[in-house]
Amino acid sequence: MSTPEQGSALERVRGLAREIAKFGAVGGLGVLVNLGVFNLIRHTTDLQVVRASVIATAVAILTNYMGFRYFTYRDRARAGKSRELPLFMAFSLIGLVIENGVLYAATYGLGWDGRLATNLFKFIGIGTATVFRFWSYRTWVFKALPTHAGAGPDGSRGGHGRPADSPEPAPEPAGK
Repeated sequence: MSTPEQGSALERVRGLAREIAKFGAVGGLGVLVNLGVFNLIRHTTDLQVVRASVIATAVAILTNYMGFRYFTYRDRARAGKSRELPLFMAFSLIGLVIENGVLYAATYGLGWDGRLATNLFKFIGIGTATVFRFWSYRTWVFKALPTHAGAGPDGSRGGHGRPADSPEPAPEPAGK
């Protein structure tokens, strides 16, 4: 039997599925931004592959922060910009190294630097870094708010739509 604080296994799986879907929506937009900026830089400048990729990743990181904070994790604890933003940037920079490390290895280690190859390995790098980012953002940056005893999965009590931290209404007098 599950406890109210943890919810049933099915509720937790559903919550995780919703979180993954929202993360995927924001991340999908970030991938489009990342690949779009990368290809724009590659085809309009003489900048080297990995440098163009780092710039594109940085632009996507800024786009993603807005989406994660105000869409995916809008219901999560706000640690304040003094903690949340530096953590987000630190984990994003690690993801940037993972993502561009894959591209670097393919381009300079294997000599695969054609348009299709660079886009393929850029995409593989994004995918690899995404697994790390999902774990780190949900674990360290956008922490889940604790649920209170008796609260449902939506934070309400007894299906009345009240937040778990709101006071119970006073009972009505008898005879009314």
